Amino acid sequence: MVTLHHHPFCPHSRFVRLVLFERSLAFRLVEERFGQKRKEFLALSPEGATPLLVDETGAAVPGEDVIVAFLDETRPSPPGSPNLLPSDPHARVEARRLMRWFNGKMFHDSVRWILREKIERRFLTRDQGGGAPDMEVVHAARANLRHHLRYIGRLSAKRHWLAGEKLSYADFAAAAQLSCVDYLGDAPWDESQSAKDWYSRMKSRPGFRPILSERVPGLTPSATYADLDF
Repeated sequence: MVTLHHHPFCPHSRFVRLVLFERSLAFRLVEERFGQKRKEFLALSPEGATPLLVDETGAAVPGEDVIVAFLDETRPSPPGSPNLLPSDPHARVEARRLMRWFNGKMFHDSVRWILREKIERRFLTRDQGGGAPDMEVVHAARANLRHHLRYIGRLSAKRHWLAGEKLSYADFAAAAQLSCVDYLGDAPWDESQSAKDWYSRMKSRPGFRPILSERVPGLTPSATYADLDF
């Protein structure tokens, strides 16, 4: 069984968890906390970033993109589990392009800043940058998030899933990012009904159940967070 070092509200960790669950791969979770760089974790991941997967041999695999590539190369999907990369090379490019877009551009444009200001800073000391959220940063990040939600809406309006007719890594990348900001009530669902309908299908998948049960101490989730028919 592999071990995944994660933070519950790290969207990249959520992405890997969803992929592992969807592919019926057994895994154990170890939580890494904001501002606490454990020596044991740093020995495995010098950059101290989640997610980090450790396989049965003790080999460390860092980062969500490297992890899913490693799983594709070493863990064939069990019978009945979906292949999250299309067989056609051009369709694979589209799935990988969108996975990179959501885990990279969407995260750095908006999700990263909302989570930093509204969750991470709650658990850091003043010396580490903790304190009250900077709402100017949050407002700018929310504005950027609207652009990404409209993009998801355009994709989901013309395709069954974001990268094409089959479920792929792209869907889980986008859904993991949105799930974190939705907890905070910052997902602008009024921007696109198509995106909202697509996300409703995504969070109805079994792998989302444990994720939607997670809570930030002292911070109540939004009314839409765990509602499958929001």
